[in-house]
Amino acid sequence: MHRFCVAPMMDRTDRHERYFLRTITTETLLYSEMIHANAVVHGDTASLLKYHQNEHPLAIQLGGSDPSLLSEAAQEAQNYGFKEINLNVGCPSDRVQKGRFGAILMKEPKVVADCVKAMIKNTHLPITVKCRIGVDDMNEDTELDNFINHVKDAGCSTFIVHARKAWLKGLSPKENREIPPINYARVYKLKEDFSDLNIVINGEISSIEQSLSHLEYVDGVMMGREAYDNPYLLKDVDTAIFKKKTKIKSRKEILMNYLPYLESEHKQGIKLVHATKHLMGLFKGLQGAKEIRRFLTKIDSIENPIEQYKRLALGFSE
Repeated sequence: MHRFCVAPMMDRTDRHERYFLRTITTETLLYSEMIHANAVVHGDTASLLKYHQNEHPLAIQLGGSDPSLLSEAAQEAQNYGFKEINLNVGCPSDRVQKGRFGAILMKEPKVVADCVKAMIKNTHLPITVKCRIGVDDMNEDTELDNFINHVKDAGCSTFIVHARKAWLKGLSPKENREIPPINYARVYKLKEDFSDLNIVINGEISSIEQSLSHLEYVDGVMMGREAYDNPYLLKDVDTAIFKKKTKIKSRKEILMNYLPYLESEHKQGIKLVHATKHLMGLFKGLQGAKEIRRFLTKIDSIENPIEQYKRLALGFSE
């Protein structure tokens, strides 16, 4: 299931984006944005966990470090039909650190193990962990192995590993995706040393060719920002990575397949821009892309927006 997946991304992988991606690829495993366990248990659960059945296969990513709270949140996620629960042990932001979850938890493998145990006990869904190869001055070899061993023994068999450290002081989340050096070899070595585990690699993956190269060494690939900024590259995933004999969709087909969803959202009174803002990258490199993006941004102020969107879609020759 993890052979190719799109990373959980805040303010990006909401339900509208996931439905859009599903019009491009049917096989890719999709993830929700990170949702804190406390919000799931004590907040507007129905709104936070809402999704369309077409989004499957779909996993949820939870944040938190309280085993009891995560256990309750995991039960809710199971009730809503998610296929997997992923625990965020990779986010480096200051806000996340102050809440004692995300990448800072790599320093506390026992806590992560306790969280995994609690979720496994309360659900039948697979519990996975997304982490880094380390944080700050943590030893990338011995301490990463120690972390994996603790969490593996708790019952986790799938680790999604961003192939760089998180530097928890002095860098923004964006800088933490760019400045700490990438170390794919360390993730490959992790698979060698823990051959019984499902190891998925993440970090600066920007093409199908690069993904196929990684798959010679690990079990799966997770693509992040590139999948959002240039979603049309995902058109080749089902055939090239999953070996499905399916027709590659044109931009015109993708836009038309998204139309019924937009119509449904519009009838429910949802602002269309919440859905159309995720389409911007589909036109990357095309002539007239700037005008198309302007239209999609202002779609709610346009007369007959659904009809105008349809006209846009039909205007593509392919």
